[in-house]
Amino acid sequence: MGFLKKIETAVIPSPLGNIFIEAREGKLSRLRIDVEMEPIAPPKGVLEKAAGELNLYFARRLSRFSVPTTIPEAASEFQIKVWEAMRAIPYGETRTYGELAKMLETSPRAVGGACRRNPIPILTPCHRVVGKNGLGGFSGQWETGVALYQKEELLKLEAATGFVA
Repeated sequence: MGFLKKIETAVIPSPLGNIFIEAREGKLSRLRIDVEMEPIAPPKGVLEKAAGELNLYFARRLSRFSVPTTIPEAASEFQIKVWEAMRAIPYGETRTYGELAKMLETSPRAVGGACRRNPIPILTPCHRVVGKNGLGGFSGQWETGVALYQKEELLKLEAATGFVA
């Protein structure tokens, strides 16, 4: 049964609410912020490493993650390019959807669509991608809601300049 993949999950506390993390075959594959689930058991393996790095990040003691990640099999080539471009945005800096679009020779709306499908926010820092006249969206929500509060808090944490709150 080699086709079955080992999947591990954990829920960890954070300043933004509980975070759900998932690993497949020893690599972080998913992260969701402010989930209603509660931590049950301490994370192990790669999830323990991810939890430790996230704790350091929220304590402003880590600006670059080293935990191994994986890309969903259903991800398109374009989504992967956008996610790689987001990972290249330095800690504490932002880029607009338009700037990424120009770099990738596409439209800002297409960049936003790939950001919305980002499976590992924070590590693949879609919060560093902002609108030219405001924050833009986060986790599929635009200009309102808890997700935008989270985006603003992540940018404040990183002391990002060049964004409009």
